[in-house]
Amino acid sequence: MAQVVWGYDSDNGPERWHENYPLAKGDKQSPIEINSKDVRHDSSLSSWHASYDPGAAKTILNNGRTCRVVFDDTFDRSVLRGGPLTGAYRLRQLHLHWGSSDDHGSEHVIDGVKYAAELHMVHWNPKHGNFAGALKQPDGVAVVGIFLKVKIDNIKTKGKEAPFQHFDPSILFPKSRDYWTYHGSFTTPPCEECITWILLREPIEVSADQMAKLRSLSKNPENEPVNPLVDNWRPPQPVKGRIVRASFK
Repeated sequence: MAQVVWGYDSDNGPERWHENYPLAKGDKQSPIEINSKDVRHDSSLSSWHASYDPGAAKTILNNGRTCRVVFDDTFDRSVLRGGPLTGAYRLRQLHLHWGSSDDHGSEHVIDGVKYAAELHMVHWNPKHGNFAGALKQPDGVAVVGIFLKVKIDNIKTKGKEAPFQHFDPSILFPKSRDYWTYHGSFTTPPCEECITWILLREPIEVSADQMAKLRSLSKNPENEPVNPLVDNWRPPQPVKGRIVRASFK
């Protein structure tokens, strides 16, 4: 039997990923539910800083599983530093996870609260040579997670890519720099456990209209019937003794 391509349906969704990607059952999987009562305030956690070059944005793509913006990461052009990180991490891509309605869609859950969408800004540590090398190291990748919704239009069907120039991702940051951090994994197969998560406490608000645009994207190519791309989120995974630290009290 041909391998089923992973996705978010009952036949290929998160409950079955481990069949082809055994790491999905690992001890440091993401996302998780964060409960304030279990979080440890760490006064040694410094603030994080991003310096992004708007000219680094290259394309925006609907790959049938998410909407992704890709950046030029051939040198230290757009970088994240500080917080729990040592050294500068390069921005490679950002993508979203969202629900079919406003009461769910985020991957991380905060004290039982689910947001309508979650944005992931994926950075990698250039000391590991390249992105593939970074995936094999516990300090290889840093992801900033933001609870929010974004404006998108002309990539309605799978395989549609459009240029996406002069975009400054720092417009997506909330006012507060407060964050939670823990060690985890990619939330999509193969679920490599190489990520320092920096989850921002304050969500970002956008209109119902923008949320509707995200939900109007299609999983299918242009010549096929529209199959709405929604509910592309992985549910929370076991914490397994990991400590979540907070930069705030």
